[in-house]
Amino acid sequence: MDFGHLLRELHGQDGVEATVEMIAELARRELEADYAGVMLLHRGGTVETAAATDPVVERADTEQIAVGEGPCLEAIAKEAVFVIGDTVTEPRWSPWCERVAALGIRSVLSVRLFTARGPLGCLNLYSGRPHRFSHDGDAAYGTLFAGHASVALATEKTKSELRDAMDGRHVIGIAQGILMERFTIDKDQAFSVLRRYSQDHNMKLRAVATTVATTGQLPD
Repeated sequence: MDFGHLLRELHGQDGVEATVEMIAELARRELEADYAGVMLLHRGGTVETAAATDPVVERADTEQIAVGEGPCLEAIAKEAVFVIGDTVTEPRWSPWCERVAALGIRSVLSVRLFTARGPLGCLNLYSGRPHRFSHDGDAAYGTLFAGHASVALATEKTKSELRDAMDGRHVIGIAQGILMERFTIDKDQAFSVLRRYSQDHNMKLRAVATTVATTGQLPD
């Protein structure tokens, strides 16, 4: 398999959403799965489906969250890769396996997405045929693919966070300018006003600044 081509496709996307969608589609194609999806881990430990090549993936993910156990959730927690040969006979995660077997999913490959900074989520591949994914070849290749995908995803997340931070600073600067003109105060005093309102109203500083920038008024 041409990893150079895969890397160009993975790193050629613009934004987190486009990147996770490409990860799912490339994984489905390269590992010859029927369906693929990416679940992302958010702060607070919540997970959600960020990309799915078919609606059945979202249904399978929803069922995993509902029962609170499954190969994806365990892969994220245990830094592992899991293969389910047949959901009909799999003894692990039986509540979830029973539900996805009813959806027509018979075999599963779940691989953790992570970097040195921590887990990002999980890549899941599904097939309607039992024993579609091998423990050696498919699991090994899936792990290698997930490593490259994790780097691409982490890069886009960092870029997104930097853009948000820059946008936040811009909004705060506008709000400071409005307050400086209205109350004849300097930049540091204007920032102190924003920070005090943020604390007193239990609002994020950026939210206070956005209110000032868009309405010209401090929050009530």
